[in-house]
Amino acid sequence: MKVFMSELGFIPVTLVPVLWMVASYLIGSISFGIILSKLFGLPDPRTVGSGNIGATNVARSGKKLPAILTLLGDAFKGWLPVWLALQSGMLMWVIAAVGLAVFFGHLFPIFHRFKGGKGVATALGIMLAISIMLGLAALITWVIVFAISRYSSLAAIVAAALSPLYAWVFLPYKDYIIMMVFIALMLIWRHKSNIQKLLAGTESGFGKK
Repeated sequence: MKVFMSELGFIPVTLVPVLWMVASYLIGSISFGIILSKLFGLPDPRTVGSGNIGATNVARSGKKLPAILTLLGDAFKGWLPVWLALQSGMLMWVIAAVGLAVFFGHLFPIFHRFKGGKGVATALGIMLAISIMLGLAALITWVIVFAISRYSSLAAIVAAALSPLYAWVFLPYKDYIIMMVFIALMLIWRHKSNIQKLLAGTESGFGKK
């Protein structure tokens, strides 16, 4: 069995992808919304508003800085493991698996009883790590839909739905496209309550009564 040298000794090559995925999942499980809310003396985001740990719910505290830092932190943790995997010369399917692992870490964090966020910022970080154009396309879509509708949830849903198409355009590789399909489906599923509220006309929008 092939092995490679590391600070821990010899590790079988077949275990390398598993270690990458486990480490990525643990990184994804770091919930910046909870950490920053505690640092800024704010209520636990799981106990207010939508109960989500993401930046949008943190922003409902009225404090912009922790919300912005939560957004950046969640995006960074999505970007970092994927970027490291790319720099380490991992196979394409391993990089895609790393992206899914960190994403699922955010959605189902082991540190918080598997109750995480919706994954929008983390998904953006993953896309930016793989392709700047892919990430920018999704971000621009979000900005346009939000500017028109003033619904953050609708903007996220539309950007998620179009992200596999953007991956096909900018990254015509099966592994990355499959990764984006899974991420898009999970993003839409995590917004199911928002979809119901949008259809019922009861969704909260910025600047809307």
